[in-house]
Amino acid sequence: MRRTVFNEDHEAFRDTIRAFIEAEVVPVYDEWFAAGQAPRDFYLKLGELGVFGINVPEEFGGAGLETHKFEAIQYEETARAGVSFGGSGVHVLLALPYIKSLATDEQKKRFLPKFVSGEEMWALAMTEPGTGSDLAGMKTTAKLSEDGTHYVLNGSKTFITGGVHADRVIVCARTDAPTAEDRRHGISLFAVDTKAEGYSIGRKLDKLGLRTSDTAELAFVDVKVPVEDLLGEENKGFYYLGSNLPSERWGIAFGAYAQAKAAVRFAKEYVQDRTVFGKTVASFQNTKFELAACQAEVDAAEAVADRALEALDAGELTAAEAASAKLFCTEVAHRVIDRCLQLHGGYGFMNEYPIARLYADNRVNRIYGGTSEVMKMIIAKDMGL
Repeated sequence: MRRTVFNEDHEAFRDTIRAFIEAEVVPVYDEWFAAGQAPRDFYLKLGELGVFGINVPEEFGGAGLETHKFEAIQYEETARAGVSFGGSGVHVLLALPYIKSLATDEQKKRFLPKFVSGEEMWALAMTEPGTGSDLAGMKTTAKLSEDGTHYVLNGSKTFITGGVHADRVIVCARTDAPTAEDRRHGISLFAVDTKAEGYSIGRKLDKLGLRTSDTAELAFVDVKVPVEDLLGEENKGFYYLGSNLPSERWGIAFGAYAQAKAAVRFAKEYVQDRTVFGKTVASFQNTKFELAACQAEVDAAEAVADRALEALDAGELTAAEAASAKLFCTEVAHRVIDRCLQLHGGYGFMNEYPIARLYADNRVNRIYGGTSEVMKMIIAKDMGL
């Protein structure tokens, strides 16, 4: 089916990204995989390529565009090559919206030029040990000093993608106690400098998948955060977080669709080359039927992902629509990737084959950004149930 979501400029960008991946990522990706993270200087290369500045205003060194379509192409091209850009995804998809919508002009002048160049990488720290998706239950605190010049940050966070390499982390912390009427009250956001005294990185977490994405535990012991690094207003952080969830969930949905599409490509290439009983695996009817069914599911997921992308760019993607896209695309990817791995036989279980890494990477899509069960609750509520 012909897609209409991308134009000639987008396809030219695709060519650039594909060439960059082939030259800068594919040859060294096994080293990244073994190390459990991409090297820090790789992000400077992404900055030089301009991918961090696409949605940043021109006055701060960006391209000044308002679209997620270039991000979408990156999802497709990294999946196609069986690689990733390490933990850089949170830099643009998660951190940038908060800077653009909440930062003052003074903060933007301080933060955005180095954001664009990759000199300062950003991450987002919400989740805490023991609270999971219950953000209102967070225990990390930020108390204003007596002289009013800084906040004192204490607490811990976990599952922080990009947390090892991050130079700035948007930390969610309690600046006031919850009220009886609203337990979400009292959360604020801070752009914390990771070089600050008392800030420390704990374990680099050993994950099932996303091996090249650095994910860490963070700890804060009397970290002094200047009042100039508060993002937005005090005590409104929970509501800021909610406003950016649709774009985050779109990103997960589109990434999952891209992974499913790549899985079909990997499986098709494998069965055409692999011979058993004197015949290619592709020549068996079961193989044809399996891949045909997978392709049909990918076509449907592509349509859902593209529709959500258009709605997001138009500023019209609702929470329920984003939840629906995430639920559908991640469940499709789960089924398709599993079936494509099966067609690889025993080799599909070997990490040297991209389908094995894709299988592991894909699993978290139904967990982070809100579990599939949470997505169903959002959709059901929107249905009036």
